[in-house]
Amino acid sequence: MEIDLLKNYPKSKRNTKGRSEIMSEEVKAIARQYGKDFFDGDRLYGYGGFSYMPRFWQPVVPDLISHFNLKADSSLLDVGCAKGFMLYDLLQHMPEMQVSGLDISEYAIENAKPEVKDLLQVGDAKALPYEDDSFDVVMSINTVHNLEKDECAAALQEIMRVSRGKAFITVDAYRNDEEQERMMQWALTAKTIMHVDDWKSFFKEVGYTGDFYWFIP
Repeated sequence: MEIDLLKNYPKSKRNTKGRSEIMSEEVKAIARQYGKDFFDGDRLYGYGGFSYMPRFWQPVVPDLISHFNLKADSSLLDVGCAKGFMLYDLLQHMPEMQVSGLDISEYAIENAKPEVKDLLQVGDAKALPYEDDSFDVVMSINTVHNLEKDECAAALQEIMRVSRGKAFITVDAYRNDEEQERMMQWALTAKTIMHVDDWKSFFKEVGYTGDFYWFIP
């Protein structure tokens, strides 16, 4: 189902036009290395400093717990976990849960939040290193759209393969021409960006049956 599980994640006003004026193919290439430049380098290449702040995920975690009916014996995987901040906040609420994180970025995993670092690993969303039905819930926030469309399909199928049916993703999308223009001005790493209706058709085509929502700057 379409549901905004991140409705309580703090929103910031984004200067999409200003970003588009300095965003070159070279800048995109550096950002897509997902190294120090992307996380902790100049704002031009990504976050401009990716540090733990409780105000981001702590308001979201109760909604995740409620929506997925998470319990102490539940298991959850975060695909594209970066430094593990969401998983850390989840464990603050439910310390007995089994959580795992995977990210393509060696830099992010090496510099992960120390309390969850041992629960994270470097890996590829297109070939998740887990058995079928390994997790009660699989999440992937603003990650799979960073792949080419056929690769994105593979990642979505992998998410469903390793989950026990419950999943949640967010992807870059737009609903009208104005949102499309803003998205194209903002998107730094995304390779697959579609209208929300096209995303829904794509989900059906590739067999993704989990929950979903959109990132729209």
